Amino acid sequence: MTRPGRCGWCGTDPLYVAYHDTEWGVPERCGRALWEKLILDGFQAGLSWITILRKREAFRAAFEGFDPEVIAPWGEAEVARLLADPGIVRHRGKIEATITNARALLEVGGPEAFADLMWGHVGGGPVQNRWASDADVPAFTPLSERVSKDLKRKGFRFCGPTITYAWMQATGLVNDHVTTCFRHAELR
Repeated sequence: MTRPGRCGWCGTDPLYVAYHDTEWGVPERCGRALWEKLILDGFQAGLSWITILRKREAFRAAFEGFDPEVIAPWGEAEVARLLADPGIVRHRGKIEATITNARALLEVGGPEAFADLMWGHVGGGPVQNRWASDADVPAFTPLSERVSKDLKRKGFRFCGPTITYAWMQATGLVNDHVTTCFRHAELR
């Protein structure tokens, strides 16, 4: 059920509400932060976002602040270390994808080039959607399918259209706050 004035998906958990009210959907221009959020959205696949949100600081510590230059050369020893870390989601495929994605990020020119590429998909400014309710918001769109294909062509993994769309929502590439949410107008 949607509470008046806020997207219903965030419920009442104070951490989730704070994330919704201050971070979700805010246009993120920092390439390193965009990449971190793409990685975290990949880890979220099959889980709830609140699980990842609660573990975010542990992820940042385990992945050295999501510094792609530090992560890119990692190999099996680092994968084994991360698989033993109870503070994060211990999934070999997602951990290995993070390393691969660090390499892909550097290959496209680094974080700021990545930001330019991603914001180029939306013409430099957020797509302004006008969903009346959470039920109207799609799991993916033709745009997220195109962005996902572009990421995959560039060597990124764990970035299918649904993960990509969740990431685009979280980072403000699209404004998917429902129209009855106070944040919709603030981010328009």
